[in-house]
Amino acid sequence: MAPDPIANYSLTPNVPDAPETDALDDDFALDAGIDPSTPDGASPAASASAGATLATAADEVPRAARMPSELAGERLDKALARLFPQYSRSRLQAWLEEGRVTVDGATAKPKQSAIADSDVQVTPAASPEMQAFLPEPIPLPIVAEDDTLVVIDKPAGLVVHPAVGNWSGTLLNGVLYRYGAGALALPRAGIVHRLDKDTSGLMVVARTVEAQTDLVRQLQARTVHRRYLALVWGRAGQGTIDAPLGRDPRDRVKIAVVNGAAGKPARTHYRTIAIGELDGKPVSAVVCDLETGRTHQIRVHLAHINHRLLGDPLYGRLRNQPAPAPLPGGFARQALHAWQLGFNHPQSGRSVEWRAEVPADILALAEACGIAEALDLDLLAEQ
Repeated sequence: MAPDPIANYSLTPNVPDAPETDALDDDFALDAGIDPSTPDGASPAASASAGATLATAADEVPRAARMPSELAGERLDKALARLFPQYSRSRLQAWLEEGRVTVDGATAKPKQSAIADSDVQVTPAASPEMQAFLPEPIPLPIVAEDDTLVVIDKPAGLVVHPAVGNWSGTLLNGVLYRYGAGALALPRAGIVHRLDKDTSGLMVVARTVEAQTDLVRQLQARTVHRRYLALVWGRAGQGTIDAPLGRDPRDRVKIAVVNGAAGKPARTHYRTIAIGELDGKPVSAVVCDLETGRTHQIRVHLAHINHRLLGDPLYGRLRNQPAPAPLPGGFARQALHAWQLGFNHPQSGRSVEWRAEVPADILALAEACGIAEALDLDLLAEQ
């Protein structure tokens, strides 16, 4: 079936050309860890990950002190909070319960009182955030690799960068495991952009500070070619969505189209390549090209024009609407895949490009919609 006529959707007709980067960006800025004003692009932030690893080791070294007489009779957790002010009382309580506190060589009890002149020892446990920069044997599907960069086909379900709720088991931990000290010396272990946890597809990670600086500059100049495949509800047609994005004022977990100073310029170009049907409703296979790299950009932009991604847990339905019916095969993530990535190689300057096969779960969902044949990589490349 033929796609709808071209539509150019814009809320910001005079978007400034200079790109901006903040916590709402999936593309990292030079000032987020690389200083191009120095000869090699290095900055104090380059050692942040190394410092985190060293702090993890140091954090588990036992601390000893003698209990002063003025704290005698106090509940032990309160006395410990006075004796070791560098730790919160809640952490000290947890360590008491875990048997990490001794008094005169004996394991302390959580409810006991402080004893004057007793020898107290606390063995801290590394906090979850201190695990963020530890190497872990995370499988990384490598598409291409050389001395300056690696291209990874990130599977759905893998978090890119440690954050609250995901301090370990991330792509960054896997990069540290694979590349060791070289990755540890780089800001964010060489990561220059992100994909959402449940978005699959291609990412590039730098292996030298020079490559990282160059790739970040290409992202800022908007010369990196990133093409995505999405399955959305409705007949999407084609066009450009030019709508600023920011935190949703009603739900801080979400991103929304936001006008005014709170909105960051964002552009998505989209084109329908096939239209199928699921449960009697039209479904479009859409190719999206990113001009900017805001968090959740494609998901929010397509939802904003009423073409929500199939399976999207955050933006897949309107507020207060009932949950949609389960998708075939138990599909339970946003149907979004970063299938093509291209840029100028930081070392040679030559144009390079890679493609990632559409994953089996999206192919199966497309098959249920009757549009799987359109997702062949060679056919997609011709679009």
